[in-house]
Amino acid sequence: MSPHKKFLRSRCPIVNGLDVFGDKWTLVILRDLICGEETYSELASSPERIPTNRLAERLKMLEAENIVKKSLYQNKPKRYRYLLTEKGKDLLPALQEIARWGNKHMEDTWIPPDWFMQGKR
Repeated sequence: MSPHKKFLRSRCPIVNGLDVFGDKWTLVILRDLICGEETYSELASSPERIPTNRLAERLKMLEAENIVKKSLYQNKPKRYRYLLTEKGKDLLPALQEIARWGNKHMEDTWIPPDWFMQGKR
């Protein structure tokens, strides 16, 4: 193993995927990014009310995992836009399947099948 390669605790892709997005907030952030939210304030205004310290922490982790990239859009004060990379966009089918499962099995939830393709909520 290369000294720069990140340690994987298992060869199972599910385990390693959960190490990246298996916490309470990461999929919510990814959902919002896929739906067109880009700025920190837009992400912070999610109806689930993610704590700002958690949002900052998860965005840094997603950037380190090359799932999002940040792009400076204002210098004073510095403000960034968060955009999905190709790796991040590849999570869309997984989010759609989770939404379909929730629609089918979780009472009082519903998202239209094309919801993730409609842009901003």
